[in-house]
Amino acid sequence: MGFGTPSISPTLQPFAGVIPNVIALPYGRCPPFHIKAPSWRTLLKLMARLSGTRMEPTMEAMAVVKTEMKLRIVVSFVKVHHSSSEWHTVLYMTIDHPIPPNAPAGWRYRNGDTSTLPWSYSLSQMPAFLRDGADAALSKFYTIPCTPDTPFPTLPISFPNLATYLASALEHARDAMHDSSSGVRRLAKYVDQFYPSDRVGVLDDAPERAGMRQRLKNLVGIGSRPQRDRNAEMYELVTPFVPDDYGR
Repeated sequence: MGFGTPSISPTLQPFAGVIPNVIALPYGRCPPFHIKAPSWRTLLKLMARLSGTRMEPTMEAMAVVKTEMKLRIVVSFVKVHHSSSEWHTVLYMTIDHPIPPNAPAGWRYRNGDTSTLPWSYSLSQMPAFLRDGADAALSKFYTIPCTPDTPFPTLPISFPNLATYLASALEHARDAMHDSSSGVRRLAKYVDQFYPSDRVGVLDDAPERAGMRQRLKNLVGIGSRPQRDRNAEMYELVTPFVPDDYGR
């Protein structure tokens, strides 16, 4: 968890450090903030339990931007080793940035293509795992598009609400599984391909369609056992959070 390039290793290490209550995102030229977990389900489980953590713009960002700031999220799946079948999930986040009228091929950033990184990601050095394209052999990425069901999240946002948004994005992708005209279904295909055991009995096998928040609770097991210390929930994450010039 932090800014910069996440570390990918087959060996999971305990989380080192303290999870901040506030993660402050700069506006403009800065690396994306990332959160890495061993799986999609683990990522949502972690975020749903961190009720005291939220994301918000930095004070400098609020001094520059006088309108609502939106979050642009890219989900990356990275193979831990070329000979391994294990994939980790990395969530990247930046504040949305307007596309200049004279931007080269600016139309690519406006058409909701899930294989194109948002314009805000082009303003700084691109993370290593996003440089090889959306469907490389050792890494994949999916840009969550803006839809009527999943509009871009508005900052500030709590981690549990962000987890709900991600669960909604996956449900939207599942609804598009038979639609080959867009790349929306790619998220569901990746999650099912890389983590097949996570899906059984969790979402699609539910006897009836419940509200998304309740389905998220069923997914991560909220209420099924006493709540653990918030830092203890990080035991499955590998990359430690290290505050730097971009965070506080």
